[in-house]
Amino acid sequence: MNVSQDYRNAWESYWQETSDAPGEAIWDSAPALASVPHTELLLPHADAARTIVDLGCGNGTQTRYLATRFAHAVGVDLSHAAVDHARRAAEEDGSAAEFQQLDLTDSEAVRALHSRLGDSHVYMRAVIHQSEPHARVAVASAVAELIGAQGRAFVVELTSASRQVLQRAAEGPAGPPPKLRRVFHHGLKPADAADEEIPRLLREVGLTILDSGDTALPQTEYMADGTRIDLPARWFVLAGRDTTG
Repeated sequence: MNVSQDYRNAWESYWQETSDAPGEAIWDSAPALASVPHTELLLPHADAARTIVDLGCGNGTQTRYLATRFAHAVGVDLSHAAVDHARRAAEEDGSAAEFQQLDLTDSEAVRALHSRLGDSHVYMRAVIHQSEPHARVAVASAVAELIGAQGRAFVVELTSASRQVLQRAAEGPAGPPPKLRRVFHHGLKPADAADEEIPRLLREVGLTILDSGDTALPQTEYMADGTRIDLPARWFVLAGRDTTG
């Protein structure tokens, strides 16, 4: 089932109202805090000679780093405006990363991407937890489709403990800090999935969990006391059904 028009519009409007400045999106952390350590967890299981696909790439910050570690990197996002941001940034810094608009719930479009790229690795950071409940199976299925039999995936998702962190941030003396206020303003819903839902979905679509662990996703916004907002999360390294690492 495809995403709703309201969901699509929420992300489009968010990225249309976001500048090209690094870190303006609350989740737009520097690669050193995101894709760098995540890549180190993925590479023991993954062949760097394959393409990697960054699902929900946003403005492409992480995709551009992934392009330096894998043979090729392709960033995809539901939002046309996000892809425009990503392409401008890649052109500015000479990155070889490629970007395209893609609805992960459009199974035909996902299959077409797999047909073009072959079995690829996947990087997906905090996408399932904020997807509409009816669309989460399709998002997880997109991961399985893209990695096929030979690829591997690194998926990291916020846990329910993130809700308490976000609530504390929102209840500061001045209300939510500006970057978090924009998330709420556009109707986006972080940490909306139950903890047990993520691994269940991954297994249901035929993915094998090779490794997993607890982590935190550093944000680009701060609490009222000046401490950085770090959101509790869990990561998974995944293969297709009946494969080994």
